[in-house]
Amino acid sequence: MIVVSNTSPLTSLASVGQFDLLRRLYSLVNIADGVWDELNAMGKAWPGSQEVAASGWIHRHTVRNRFLVRALRRDIDRGEAESIVLALELGADMILLDEKEGRSAARRMNLKPVGVIGVLLEAKKNGLLYSVRPHLDSLRQVAGFRIKESLYLHALELACEP
Repeated sequence: MIVVSNTSPLTSLASVGQFDLLRRLYSLVNIADGVWDELNAMGKAWPGSQEVAASGWIHRHTVRNRFLVRALRRDIDRGEAESIVLALELGADMILLDEKEGRSAARRMNLKPVGVIGVLLEAKKNGLLYSVRPHLDSLRQVAGFRIKESLYLHALELACEP
Protein backbone atom coordinates (compact mmCIF):
# COMPACT_ATOMS: atom_id res chain seq x y z
CA MET A 1 0.00 0.00 0.00
CA ILE A 2 1.37 3.41 -0.97
CA VAL A 3 0.60 6.10 1.63
CA VAL A 4 1.42 9.81 1.49
CA SER A 5 1.03 12.05 4.54
CA ASN A 6 0.52 15.76 4.96
CA THR A 7 1.90 17.55 8.02
CA SER A 8 -1.03 17.54 10.44
CA PRO A 9 -1.43 13.75 10.84
CA LEU A 10 2.28 13.54 11.67
CA THR A 11 2.22 16.39 14.18
CA SER A 12 -1.08 15.34 15.74
CA LEU A 13 -0.09 11.71 16.26
CA ALA A 14 3.34 12.73 17.58
CA SER A 15 1.71 15.16 20.02
CA VAL A 16 -0.35 12.39 21.59
CA GLY A 17 2.37 9.72 21.59
CA GLN A 18 0.89 7.66 18.76
CA PHE A 19 3.30 8.44 15.91
CA ASP A 20 4.39 4.81 15.60
CA LEU A 21 0.85 3.78 14.60
CA LEU A 22 1.74 4.99 11.11
CA ARG A 23 4.62 2.53 10.85
CA ARG A 24 2.61 -0.28 12.38
CA LEU A 25 -0.32 0.29 10.01
CA TYR A 26 1.44 1.21 6.77
CA SER A 27 5.12 0.13 7.10
CA LEU A 28 6.20 2.99 4.83
CA VAL A 29 4.92 6.57 4.61
CA ASN A 30 5.91 9.09 1.96
CA ILE A 31 6.12 12.84 2.50
CA ALA A 32 6.85 15.77 0.21
CA ASP A 33 9.64 18.28 0.83
CA GLY A 34 6.95 20.85 1.67
CA VAL A 35 5.79 18.70 4.59
CA TRP A 36 9.36 18.39 5.86
CA ASP A 37 9.73 22.16 5.63
CA GLU A 38 6.50 22.69 7.60
CA LEU A 39 7.71 20.29 10.30
CA ASN A 40 10.81 22.46 10.67
CA ALA A 41 9.33 25.91 9.99
CA MET A 42 10.80 29.00 11.61
CA GLY A 43 13.79 27.04 12.90
CA LYS A 44 11.56 25.18 15.35
CA ALA A 45 11.21 21.43 15.60
CA TRP A 46 7.43 20.97 15.62
CA PRO A 47 5.90 17.75 17.01
CA GLY A 48 6.75 14.95 14.61
CA SER A 49 9.88 16.54 13.14
CA GLN A 50 12.30 14.52 15.27
CA GLU A 51 10.28 11.36 14.74
CA VAL A 52 10.34 11.84 10.97
CA ALA A 53 14.07 12.62 10.99
CA ALA A 54 14.83 9.50 13.05
CA SER A 55 12.60 7.12 11.12
CA GLY A 56 13.83 4.90 8.37
CA TRP A 57 10.28 4.21 7.25
CA ILE A 58 9.32 7.73 6.16
CA HIS A 59 10.61 8.63 2.71
CA ARG A 60 10.94 12.23 1.59
CA HIS A 61 10.35 13.24 -2.04
CA THR A 62 10.65 16.29 -4.26
CA VAL A 63 7.53 16.59 -6.38
CA ARG A 64 8.02 17.03 -10.11
CA ASN A 65 4.78 18.70 -11.23
CA ARG A 66 5.42 22.25 -9.96
CA PHE A 67 2.67 23.61 -12.23
CA LEU A 68 0.02 21.56 -10.42
CA VAL A 69 1.48 22.55 -7.04
CA ARG A 70 1.15 26.24 -7.99
CA ALA A 71 -2.43 25.71 -9.17
CA LEU A 72 -3.40 23.96 -5.91
CA ARG A 73 -1.69 26.66 -3.82
CA ARG A 74 -4.51 29.05 -4.71
CA ASP A 75 -6.73 27.19 -2.22
CA ILE A 76 -4.43 25.18 0.08
CA ASP A 77 -1.01 25.48 1.69
CA ARG A 78 2.27 24.18 0.29
CA GLY A 79 2.37 20.98 2.34
CA GLU A 80 -1.12 19.97 1.29
CA ALA A 81 -0.51 20.88 -2.35
CA GLU A 82 2.76 18.96 -2.52
CA SER A 83 1.23 15.99 -0.67
CA ILE A 84 -1.59 15.78 -3.22
CA VAL A 85 0.82 16.04 -6.16
CA LEU A 86 3.13 13.44 -4.59
CA ALA A 87 0.18 11.08 -4.07
CA LEU A 88 -0.69 11.44 -7.75
CA GLU A 89 2.91 10.95 -8.85
CA LEU A 90 3.34 7.82 -6.71
CA GLY A 91 -0.10 6.39 -7.50
CA ALA A 92 -0.90 6.39 -3.78
CA ASP A 93 -3.66 4.25 -2.35
CA MET A 94 -4.24 6.76 0.45
CA ILE A 95 -3.35 10.31 1.42
CA LEU A 96 -3.37 11.36 5.07
CA LEU A 97 -4.97 14.82 5.29
CA ASP A 98 -7.05 16.53 7.95
CA GLU A 99 -7.86 19.97 6.54
CA LYS A 100 -11.23 20.30 4.84
CA GLU A 101 -9.98 22.17 1.76
CA GLY A 102 -7.11 19.72 1.26
CA ARG A 103 -9.41 16.73 1.54
CA SER A 104 -11.79 18.27 -1.00
CA ALA A 105 -8.93 18.94 -3.41
CA ALA A 106 -7.67 15.36 -2.97
CA ARG A 107 -11.12 13.95 -3.72
CA ARG A 108 -11.35 16.08 -6.87
CA MET A 109 -8.11 14.38 -7.97
CA ASN A 110 -9.64 10.94 -7.27
CA LEU A 111 -7.45 10.36 -4.23
CA LYS A 112 -8.60 8.68 -1.01
CA PRO A 113 -8.05 11.11 1.89
CA VAL A 114 -7.99 9.73 5.42
CA GLY A 115 -7.59 11.92 8.49
CA VAL A 116 -5.99 11.29 11.85
CA ILE A 117 -9.33 10.08 13.24
CA GLY A 118 -9.48 7.53 10.43
CA VAL A 119 -5.97 6.38 11.35
CA LEU A 120 -7.05 5.86 14.97
CA LEU A 121 -10.14 3.93 13.86
CA GLU A 122 -8.04 1.73 11.58
CA ALA A 123 -5.57 1.12 14.41
CA LYS A 124 -8.38 -0.04 16.69
CA LYS A 125 -9.83 -2.24 13.96
CA ASN A 126 -6.39 -3.85 13.56
CA GLY A 127 -5.97 -4.43 17.29
CA LEU A 128 -3.31 -1.77 17.77
CA LEU A 129 -5.48 0.31 20.12
CA TYR A 130 -7.95 -0.86 22.74
CA SER A 131 -9.99 2.34 22.57
CA VAL A 132 -10.04 5.51 20.45
CA ARG A 133 -11.78 7.71 23.02
CA PRO A 134 -8.68 8.59 25.09
CA HIS A 135 -6.77 9.40 21.90
CA LEU A 136 -9.55 11.60 20.56
CA ASP A 137 -9.60 13.39 23.92
CA SER A 138 -5.80 13.80 23.81
CA LEU A 139 -6.00 15.19 20.29
CA ARG A 140 -8.41 17.83 21.56
CA GLN A 141 -6.65 18.63 24.84
CA VAL A 142 -2.96 18.12 24.07
CA ALA A 143 -2.63 18.68 20.34
CA GLY A 144 -5.29 21.39 20.08
CA PHE A 145 -6.96 19.39 17.32
CA ARG A 146 -10.45 20.71 16.57
CA ILE A 147 -13.04 17.95 16.39
CA LYS A 148 -16.69 18.83 15.98
CA GLU A 149 -18.83 17.14 18.59
CA SER A 150 -20.84 15.37 15.87
CA LEU A 151 -17.62 13.92 14.37
CA TYR A 152 -16.35 12.95 17.83
CA LEU A 153 -19.57 11.05 18.54
CA HIS A 154 -19.59 9.49 15.06
CA ALA A 155 -16.01 8.26 15.54
CA LEU A 156 -16.97 6.69 18.87
CA GLU A 157 -19.96 5.05 17.20
CA LEU A 158 -17.74 3.64 14.42
CA ALA A 159 -15.34 2.36 17.09
CA CYS A 160 -18.27 0.72 18.94
CA GLU A 161 -17.48 2.75 22.03
CA PRO A 162 -20.55 3.95 23.94
